[in-house]
Amino acid sequence: MKIGTVEISGRLALAPMAGVTDAAFRQICSEQGADYTCTELISSKALCYHDRKTFGLLRQFPGEHPSAVQIFGSDPVCMAEAAQIAIEYTGADVLDLNMGCPMGKIVNNGDGAALMRDPEKAGRIVEAVVKAVSVPVTAKFRRGWDMGSCNCVEFARVLEQAGVSAVAVHGRTRAQVYSGQADWNCIRAVKEAVSVPVLANGDIWKPEDAARILQHTKADMAMVGRGCFGNPWLFRQAKAVLEGRPVPPLPPLAERCETAVRQIELAAADKGERAAVLEARRHYCWYLKGVPHSGYYKEKIVQMNTLEDVYQVTKGICRDLRDAPERGGAGPC
Repeated sequence: MKIGTVEISGRLALAPMAGVTDAAFRQICSEQGADYTCTELISSKALCYHDRKTFGLLRQFPGEHPSAVQIFGSDPVCMAEAAQIAIEYTGADVLDLNMGCPMGKIVNNGDGAALMRDPEKAGRIVEAVVKAVSVPVTAKFRRGWDMGSCNCVEFARVLEQAGVSAVAVHGRTRAQVYSGQADWNCIRAVKEAVSVPVLANGDIWKPEDAARILQHTKADMAMVGRGCFGNPWLFRQAKAVLEGRPVPPLPPLAERCETAVRQIELAAADKGERAAVLEARRHYCWYLKGVPHSGYYKEKIVQMNTLEDVYQVTKGICRDLRDAPERGGAGPC
């Protein structure tokens, strides 16, 4: 498929997720089969003010293509300026607009999913950004603000008219946040209503879910979110399902821990050891999901401060723990 002039070779995208999809995690997911990656949401105001810390969120991993950088905000002028800064700094292939984040600190400022309550303003933002950058512009949004205003079809049409090259739709309302079940029917309705590519997002937990969401919605790509937390192998497994091949099992626990450590090392090289290890505490715990008797080591993980702590915890995990059958059924580390 193509997003504007950008060609994407497969049908699996990594969703942008705050505090998760840094360059290190995107690189790991790309190596495991993600065909398209995107930064976490980045404040347009912070970019316009040239906030040094914010620029760290823009960093790409080596050879990250095709890729997108995502910004959020609600002022068309600021969004246009931030888009220019983001593309010039990163060289990303696509500029994505966050119009779906449900978190209070975002929507209370009129950003993220709050824009779904004002489609006309969202359209003005798209128009301003499209004029400001030479790369395709996309937008990610939700089913609607709440069950009384499920306006994703109308919203998608407004954005298409304003010039977006693709849309990504999460099948939950803002009021749901991440609870309940994603409604794939609304994504299918958006696909039927617009001519630009549609990315389907919500409740892709297993490899088969990627195939199911594509079949149900007729979307162009499946966008994987929380299902890949601690499990980047979901991409290669889903790719096998889409290609009609046997689903490969998860690697043995030792290999999974090795991948977790490598992710932390990549992050440390990018943002410094202290920051990377603190952020890695929850990531490493995700890698141990479903591993029997891992509670002791999860307590150790949330106390890690240095890479040496990471190595010591990993040595203990591989010495003492075994795989759970549902996590691949492999033998000891």
